[in-house]
Amino acid sequence: MAFDLTPPTEAQRREIVTGLNAQERHVLLQHGTEAAFCGVFLDNKKAGTYTCRFCGLPLFRSSAKFDSGTGWPSFFKPYDKAHIKLIRDTSYGMVRTEEVCARCGSHLGHVFPDGPPPTGERHCLNSVSLSFTEEDHALPDILARGAPEGQPAEPQTP
Repeated sequence: MAFDLTPPTEAQRREIVTGLNAQERHVLLQHGTEAAFCGVFLDNKKAGTYTCRFCGLPLFRSSAKFDSGTGWPSFFKPYDKAHIKLIRDTSYGMVRTEEVCARCGSHLGHVFPDGPPPTGERHCLNSVSLSFTEEDHALPDILARGAPEGQPAEPQTP
């Protein structure tokens, strides 16, 4: 199923930003990082889908989540590679690969080449960048675009 990757309109962006708390704005919009071992999704074991906190795009399935021991939720494979944009990050004297949402550009975390099989990737994310939808529940439709074919939509506000 294909999701609409068109960015939010300026009006949608303004509306969503007003609903974010200070930490969410810092991480999502200013490429910040939440403290290790305190994110709400670090120990989440429920089956479902992790979506972008800003725009609702599906990013990772719970079946791809693993305990990396780093203090942040980690995944070995994205929901769809087209949903993640990778950017070279040379901040703090390091060379890393930053991950942002391909639809809205919100900062998610970083990906490293030291994850488990089958991909060898460790997508290390900020919990504050994510929302979670339990299995058998409709994915969020924050941008009111409707759901892809075969996926029921449930309008939600951030």
